[in-house]
Amino acid sequence: MKCIILAAGYATRLAPLTDNFPKPLLTVGGKAILDYLVDDISQNCAISHFILVSNHKYFKNFTDWAKTKPQAITVIDDGSESNENRLGAVQDILFAVQSQHIDEDTMVIAGDNVLDFSFGHFTRFFAQKKTTCIMRYYQEELKKDKKYCVCHVDGDKVTEMHEKILNPQSHWLVPPFYIFKREDLPFLEQALKEGCPKDAPGSFIEWLASHAPIHAMEMPGSRYDIGDIESYRKVCSTYKGITKI
Repeated sequence: MKCIILAAGYATRLAPLTDNFPKPLLTVGGKAILDYLVDDISQNCAISHFILVSNHKYFKNFTDWAKTKPQAITVIDDGSESNENRLGAVQDILFAVQSQHIDEDTMVIAGDNVLDFSFGHFTRFFAQKKTTCIMRYYQEELKKDKKYCVCHVDGDKVTEMHEKILNPQSHWLVPPFYIFKREDLPFLEQALKEGCPKDAPGSFIEWLASHAPIHAMEMPGSRYDIGDIESYRKVCSTYKGITKI
């Protein structure tokens, strides 16, 4: 299994911290956000290679970081240079699959997430279900003016998925963590040709839900959002690392 790390965003809400530095390499508890993710996945999941998708602006930051890591990491440049001309997450996934000739089960994660649990839970769930898999977590209160990525489930099988939706009818939210079956990767190109939105990674899962079986694992811990400087400071002061192995 390979792991694609999506890290081509510009995190404009974290300016000026991210004016010339990528959000995934910001430190929390003295360690880069990416280090927590890559170290956990390499230790607890059967990942043979990491492919990190960067934009052109932060490409050198990520290549310099990758040189410090013992894991096999390939950093690829999607060529975008600003938030306005970014390719979008779905297009970046396809770019990674095609440029690296990926033809095996593939984990895809956003590279800017702080978690208190191990991805080992996720790969074990995938091994049991033998389908493309996502994660989900329940949120009781949803803001009326905010867009969410949600799924509907029957047991743990996904029946519907909706990305960037207002007033959702489900409280099961979907974070940007997926494991795609090898057989489902060719659908990426088809989905984009049929008008699948490019920006949010869950858009492809929404499209795929009507073409292939998908299962959703309940998230075994917490995901700490870093959306602006205030939330970043809060995470820095409270985060205790991965505690739920």
